[in-house]
Amino acid sequence: MGTNGEITQLLSAWSHGDHKALDDLMPVVYGELNRIARNQFRSQAPGHVLQPTALISEAFLKLVPLAERERPEGETAFQDRNHFFAIAAMAMRQVLVNHAEANLAGKRGSGQIHVPIHDVDPAMLQEARSVIALHDALGTLADVDPRKAKVVELRYFGGMSISETAAALGISEATVTRDWQLARAWLAAELGAKNEAASEA
Repeated sequence: MGTNGEITQLLSAWSHGDHKALDDLMPVVYGELNRIARNQFRSQAPGHVLQPTALISEAFLKLVPLAERERPEGETAFQDRNHFFAIAAMAMRQVLVNHAEANLAGKRGSGQIHVPIHDVDPAMLQEARSVIALHDALGTLADVDPRKAKVVELRYFGGMSISETAAALGISEATVTRDWQLARAWLAAELGAKNEAASEA
């Protein structure tokens, strides 16, 4: 992987319309993107329809318009290496949520995808529900405490270390550690309550 300075320089050049910078950037960041993608699959059921390479590709399609959007001189889409990987992790999370929602829409027979119910893997549907439940719980946490939600996104979805998360958010490692512990406890309680309500319904 390239140095922080090299990646930041390439990101800046890409944001300012240098398409060759994107060609130079991909080999440098691909290994870390692959690690993040594999990290995203930790909680997914085996045999997920998406594989890490496809997840990276779909997420990158979301990043290109962001990077190439016209902006005031001196502004860049990505502040530095950590900021880029944080946004890439969030893009991957959104791709997984979109696929989960499509799977559930197929099961219900609504939306754009129609899948006969006997062709739907129950484990895949449970996985889809879990992805969406976590996404919704994180949205609720973001309303209550945006910083803790960001810590979860970077640590859980981005696979960032305590120090990397601290650098990306501009806070101390002690704050990240505390937020991470409190956020996990909050999410466990929130998801547990939703599961209990669903079982009683």
